[in-house]
Amino acid sequence: MSKLLRLNCCLALVCLAACTRVDPPEVDGRLVVAIRETPAFFQREGTTASGFEHDLVTAFADSLGFKTRFINAADPYELSDMALGDRVHLAASMPLGNSQLQYSTPIRTVTQWIVGHNDVLGPEQLSDLAGRSVEVIAGSPLADTLRGLDEKSRPQVVEVPGVNEMDLLARVAEHKAELAAVHEIHLDLGVNFYPELRPLLQLPGKLEFGWAFGGEGAAALRAKADAFIAEARANGTLARIHDRYFGHIKRINANGITQFLDDMRIKLPTWRRDFQSAQDLSGIDWRLLAALAYQESHWDPLATSFTGVRGMMMLTEDTADHLRVKNRLDAPESIRAGALYLAELVEQVPASAKHPDRLWLALSAYNLGMGHFRGARSIAKSMKRDPDVWYDMKQVLPRLARPEIYSRLKSGAARGGEAVIMVENIRTYYNILGRFEPPYASPYSDQSPRAKTKPRRSSPLRPSTGAGRRAR
Repeated sequence: MSKLLRLNCCLALVCLAACTRVDPPEVDGRLVVAIRETPAFFQREGTTASGFEHDLVTAFADSLGFKTRFINAADPYELSDMALGDRVHLAASMPLGNSQLQYSTPIRTVTQWIVGHNDVLGPEQLSDLAGRSVEVIAGSPLADTLRGLDEKSRPQVVEVPGVNEMDLLARVAEHKAELAAVHEIHLDLGVNFYPELRPLLQLPGKLEFGWAFGGEGAAALRAKADAFIAEARANGTLARIHDRYFGHIKRINANGITQFLDDMRIKLPTWRRDFQSAQDLSGIDWRLLAALAYQESHWDPLATSFTGVRGMMMLTEDTADHLRVKNRLDAPESIRAGALYLAELVEQVPASAKHPDRLWLALSAYNLGMGHFRGARSIAKSMKRDPDVWYDMKQVLPRLARPEIYSRLKSGAARGGEAVIMVENIRTYYNILGRFEPPYASPYSDQSPRAKTKPRRSSPLRPSTGAGRRAR
């Protein structure tokens, strides 16, 4: 009887394994991908997913003519199990090293850091780690790095389940943990949310991350992935996706981040409802509008520059007239007008530019004016740069201040470098607001919590396409 029971159990396990195995992607035209939610690499907001790995895997699937289906893994342990169990076609963002899996060409190489609070002393060298408690994500290869240190340097490693890297860094910032170990990219992201964090010690060695494949068809799919990654690296796709998520994160220093967080607590509550009303009007995420306003005026409704632009959204007199603004120093009126102006600029950026590049390009036009922006697009084409991609345009815009460039433009010279700084700062402020402020669901439309490319209704008049709203 016991033998029969064991046989039945074995058959049940075999059937369960067979049922969970994924069919080849050619069967239903979908690439099934295991991925762990982690800041910038893969995140969901409502029904929308984004992140470096999301975009890169989606581009790979598109190249094969497949759609994607992402399955969340709770931690790196489950990520490996999914690949080993043939439950997915690939596992994204995997550290190379498991001999049971096949790996793609490395996509990124990272350094490893011990992070503490500003008021924590040391460690200054590896031997200072001995006996100290260091938290890591459960299943992270950082745990192996720490346990692999010489016995005289080995800390007490605490693997924390059910959290991501930002949660781990928040624990350090809030004095709930003394030290944490994270990869460099998460450290760079984390200090934008928690400027009290301090990198204390770089750990030896680097980690390589790629895509992992297991089960039937692994070798063939891995070969296709290697070819795609090589092409993406050669044609700039990899660099553009990297810039989309990480190109702006070191723009503002710790003092600037601290000031923004203080102003977010003290000033923003006064104007939050006005930004949300502007979202109702324009369809643009209120947090993006608040980020734009902070870059322009630091949420000062009486702000005035030496060039004559004024108010919360720093509108020129001409732009205010076009938008029928009676008083540029009236904050609600300025916010509404700035939102409509930005929404119209987004519409004027060619539809060939896709989200979020279309939004970043429109923000640069908010600074430069559409005349200079169109001139910059023309220059980009002559330089074999893609005028629909922010990564390319942010390398072109600073050239508008050079005589050999602006002499070819009807609109003349422009401080395009300032437009780049403005957009990158706004992206950082927007990321911070996105972490600490919830999205707003408009009662007037089914808006997603991200910037739209079309306003709910048009402004009475189109904004000027000549000089920008300011140069300062």
